Amino acid sequence: MSDLENNNSENKDDALHDSLAVTGMYQNWFLDYASYVILERAVPAIDDGFKPVQRRILHAMKEMDDGRFNKVANIIGQTMQYHPHGDASISDAIVHLGQKDILIETQGNWGDIRTGDGAAAARYIEARPSKFAQEVVFNPQTTEWQLSYDGRKKEPVTLPVKFPLLLAQGVEGIAVGLSTKILPHNFCELIEGSIEILKGGSINLVPDFPTGGLADFSEYNEGLRGGKIKVRARIEEGDGKSLLIKDIPFGTTTNSLIDSIIKANDKGKIKIKKVVDNTAKDVEIQVYLASGQSPDMTIDALYAFTDCEVSISPNACVIIGEKPVFLSVNDILKYNTKQTKALLKRELEIKRGELMEKLLFSSLEKIFIENRIYRDIEECETWEDVLSNIDRGLDPFKPNFYREIIEDDIIRLTEIKIKRISKFDTFKADELMRKLEEELKEVNHNLKHLTEFAINYYQKLLDKYGKGRERKTEIRAFDTIQATTVAANNAKLYVNRKDGFIGYGLKKDELVCDCSDLDDIIAFKRDGTCVVTKIQDKVFVGKDIVHVGVFRKGDERMVYNLIYLDGKSGRAMVKRFQILSVTRDREYLLTKGTKGSKILYFSANPNGEAEIVTVYLTQGCKARVKVFDFDFKEIDIKGRGAGGNILTKYPVRKIQLKMEGVSTLGGLDIYYDESIGRLNTDERGKLIGNFLGNDKIIAFYKDGSYEVTSYELTNRYEPSELMWIEKFDPQKAISAIYFDGASKQFYIKRFMIETSTANKKFNFISDHKKSYLKIISTDSQPQVNVKIQKGKEVEEVQYDLDMLIDVKGWKSVGNKVSNHPIKDITLLTPPKQEPAPNKPQKEGANDELEVGSKIDLNVDEDEEDERDQLGLF
Repeated sequence: MSDLENNNSENKDDALHDSLAVTGMYQNWFLDYASYVILERAVPAIDDGFKPVQRRILHAMKEMDDGRFNKVANIIGQTMQYHPHGDASISDAIVHLGQKDILIETQGNWGDIRTGDGAAAARYIEARPSKFAQEVVFNPQTTEWQLSYDGRKKEPVTLPVKFPLLLAQGVEGIAVGLSTKILPHNFCELIEGSIEILKGGSINLVPDFPTGGLADFSEYNEGLRGGKIKVRARIEEGDGKSLLIKDIPFGTTTNSLIDSIIKANDKGKIKIKKVVDNTAKDVEIQVYLASGQSPDMTIDALYAFTDCEVSISPNACVIIGEKPVFLSVNDILKYNTKQTKALLKRELEIKRGELMEKLLFSSLEKIFIENRIYRDIEECETWEDVLSNIDRGLDPFKPNFYREIIEDDIIRLTEIKIKRISKFDTFKADELMRKLEEELKEVNHNLKHLTEFAINYYQKLLDKYGKGRERKTEIRAFDTIQATTVAANNAKLYVNRKDGFIGYGLKKDELVCDCSDLDDIIAFKRDGTCVVTKIQDKVFVGKDIVHVGVFRKGDERMVYNLIYLDGKSGRAMVKRFQILSVTRDREYLLTKGTKGSKILYFSANPNGEAEIVTVYLTQGCKARVKVFDFDFKEIDIKGRGAGGNILTKYPVRKIQLKMEGVSTLGGLDIYYDESIGRLNTDERGKLIGNFLGNDKIIAFYKDGSYEVTSYELTNRYEPSELMWIEKFDPQKAISAIYFDGASKQFYIKRFMIETSTANKKFNFISDHKKSYLKIISTDSQPQVNVKIQKGKEVEEVQYDLDMLIDVKGWKSVGNKVSNHPIKDITLLTPPKQEPAPNKPQKEGANDELEVGSKIDLNVDEDEEDERDQLGLF
């Protein structure tokens, strides 16, 4: 081998060696870096719920604490002795801690999590540990210490926190290949949960957000990976022309929320005039509606297209034993409760040791003075003799002490001043020892009943700090809002029937209807096929279009009436069918699929209408009757693939509409789901009634108002405010008992609904702020049970409301129920629901016929021909 080849081989070996060395270094260094970020920067420890920077901030604040506020800039400087990562990270962490309003008492402008406004500079704002933090976070005696990064100071490994701070504050962090997101939970509910755990019960924690709002926790999954929370803003109707957003979803700000509303409006998803931010002490964003816009539809659209509804995915990850572990929030609370109990035990043991030492020294002091042992040392010449004489003087009493007397105890006795000896009072000494013994007895009792002691500890925390920390986020079950249902009509659908194009860009062609850019469009063609496609600027669906419209998946009310020519047999076939679901951009056959088949007549009926048509046969055909009428209601609604019934075997010249039809589907059974406050046709909740045409709903509210509404499924009713809802019958008298806040008396009234304005609340009781509706009934003969206080006795009386008072105007005050104080009123005869009529059976609605099959009403061709002559087919 040549020298050149040897050199090349050696160079390759060196390069490979260097590459392996770098790879090994990269693997080790990256692993070290990842571990460092996880343990020291991003993920909190389960023991105290802090990330290292937060723990160091609290420790620094405790060192500086003298009861007064300190400039945050000074706190940052003090913290930098423990946290070697710069002042910016410390400043941000202090502000986040201060905004949570649990551990830090703040002064100055600390920003606002609702609006997104930042805090003032660190030199302008001040802070100090809160009283709660002083009580539950710090205890040097139970703290495990370690050296700081430079070895000059001691800092806590973890703080001895006796409260589930991790769950109360929440935390979010991103590490290398790992993240954590623990949502904040309610202060009071955490304490109550810990008490329940100590009692051996079960818990089910759900978050509570400082921004309030509404939240659906049905998929929370205890905060583990894969869970999801839906959070909504609280939206109220204003004066009918505007909406008021009172609370915002967690993780958003008023500015970001307003931006999302403006973007949705610019894209045409919603239609509003303007948005005004009136936020001051409380959040209030006023959304002014465009003319003609439904408040209920707009609320749904805000939830569907803006940050008024957000989805949050929790991911509870904590550090246990210097390792990241995924735990549910319920398990974290159990861990924290167990840890708190252990810390309380440790504190009791320390206190017991201190009390025993105090008792020991008090006893030694009493023996030393009362037995004048101090005189035995007057003649001693050396220090050793002094200690030896005192030790001998204590010998007779040593068996009574709980531990051996050591030299340090004797030295302490020598340090007693002569003044104290001269003024020693045996009675006071005995009294002090008795108090110490009582305290020791109490501590020993608490140690033996540690669970009870821990429960009392939590209860004291709740009583002391729980006020004003009630739940802010309302727990709700949300309905799923279909974006296509609530999207504003921001586009127009056009069609070029001859060339087969549809879309919103064909502005020179035929206008079909207003629609949304989220809609699907269905097109029927002369050759007996249909296709559903997403609306676009311009899309080809096939030439010779007969009908085009917006397609609603699952719409059981839309029925298509069709007469087509079967190309093989030459017969005219008739069918009624629904299209409930399809594959987009796939062509479907509506005929038997034979060559030459085509549509002769077509209509789309949004409420299942069945019209009457006149059929004209060709003059040269053999039929005796060449013009006859056909009523579509004579045939049943079938599936899309059904072949249909034979209309006639003779050639058809034309078909004309003779009479518009009426619905053959009957009314809609409307249900009210009180868990979400919405109407539905899915049989969820209670049946309100069967609705047709202009039927209405009447709703009565706890504040003493009523509202007449349509039965649109987009209507919203606040469950917490609603008292009763039913189908409106203008002939029914309303019986009501209400409490008048001014006179503090119960009144009864009966009235008819005289107003006709829909979607507007009318108050029918006194407008005092303490007035409320107690009983409401639309029954013809309602009865109530009234408990009346007569002196010291409570008398129960039953009243027939229709006998007590006549029907008067809805604005009348009514009559007093009783002159005596009323303890309670209950309705004996509950309001009756409107009986739901039997739904007409849609025979064969789900029957599918094979292509080419027919439902033949004829026995043979001769009979068919005879019926043709009679105009039946």
